[in-house]
Amino acid sequence: MGYTITEKILLSHAKGVKKIAPKDFIMANIDFCLGNDITAPISIREFRGLGRKKVFNQKRIALVPDHFLPAKDVQSANQALTLKKFAAEFGIDNYFELGEMGVEHALLPERGLILPGDLVIGADSHTCTHGALGAFATGVGSTDLAFAMAFGEVWLKVPGTIKLVYKGKPKKWVTGKDLILHAIADLGVDGGHEMALEITGDAIDNLQMDERFSMCNMAIEAGAKNGIIAPDKITERYVKEAIRRYKPPRKSYKIVKSDADAVYADVREYNVSKLEPVVAAPHLPSNGRPVSEYKDVRVNQVVIGSCTNGRSSDLKLAAQVLKGKKVNPGTRLVVIPATQAIYKEAVSEGYAETFINAGGTFCTPSCGPCLGGHMGILAEGEVAVATTNRNFVGRMGHPKSYVYLSNPAVAAASAVKGKIAHPAEL
Repeated sequence: MGYTITEKILLSHAKGVKKIAPKDFIMANIDFCLGNDITAPISIREFRGLGRKKVFNQKRIALVPDHFLPAKDVQSANQALTLKKFAAEFGIDNYFELGEMGVEHALLPERGLILPGDLVIGADSHTCTHGALGAFATGVGSTDLAFAMAFGEVWLKVPGTIKLVYKGKPKKWVTGKDLILHAIADLGVDGGHEMALEITGDAIDNLQMDERFSMCNMAIEAGAKNGIIAPDKITERYVKEAIRRYKPPRKSYKIVKSDADAVYADVREYNVSKLEPVVAAPHLPSNGRPVSEYKDVRVNQVVIGSCTNGRSSDLKLAAQVLKGKKVNPGTRLVVIPATQAIYKEAVSEGYAETFINAGGTFCTPSCGPCLGGHMGILAEGEVAVATTNRNFVGRMGHPKSYVYLSNPAVAAASAVKGKIAHPAEL
């Protein structure tokens, strides 16, 4: 009996075992761990409680203050300062200050710090994003991160695997975001509970990395432990370019793929040629329906960005829709690139100018309003369309505000129309 890609990566990192099966508990060596300005301060406190004088590896820890920088208040400034002081005290290389900082789940793969075949943990639920590289990546608690920073190990339960098979060629305006929202609507928010979502099929073979990151990012919205896509030529091209540009300390990696006789807990097949863009209604990511089913849903704010859809191709797609058009007078448009490199590209390629000319605002890299942080908080009764990953009650502001999730093209069209709209309507 063979192993899935997730099982093979876990087995290669597990300590003291020669075979594994779903539901087994293992102690595993990690390749990389990460924390942000919300979660890492707790980890730092717990780390100090261990009495350790050094971290397990100064080059394999990242601290990214991406949620509240530029600091929105004294508390958020202190959170970021805690990370900065800890990084300096323990010689951690990968601390990213404002000006070079970006949203952690876009920044770290961009820098070549996470590689295929890695075992990665992060004190953030959307750490599963990095599975797009063919790595096992999952979110953990802050105390788990503290232990990992100290000893380079983590205690894990081996997940079973649900295989998602996407077939066919998507229509215009249908993106990876729509494919994963469709699957979450099918599975439900807990349909993948404690499972791996292995994303496959000829439709995936033709997706670029930005869309693959978006899909793995939202595996957690089906309750999954991780999302993962087997590496291919597109993956390797992305990784090699990151290594060439940023020269990270680790340059070798391992391509891992599922065995032909791997065992799956479930297999779901989707014909993407029949899909139109999907919009998830409040207050769950599983409330996905075709965009054509939304009639006259007025929109006060549109947010384009986040660790899900703040990458270059996302901004390009939104700019294509907005070119030569104006944002509806009753709607705000907030655009947030995920990293400084993406910011620079958006400026050089003219996307930023398009957003501004349309009447939107173009912000510095940050998680911003995605988690109800800053730079676009909703008031009572307001409605937003966002390319973010969650639309829970109060996620972006007031408990009586409403967030609809969409791809960047639908978000941009909605900003122009002032209501949820298909890009073809423009």
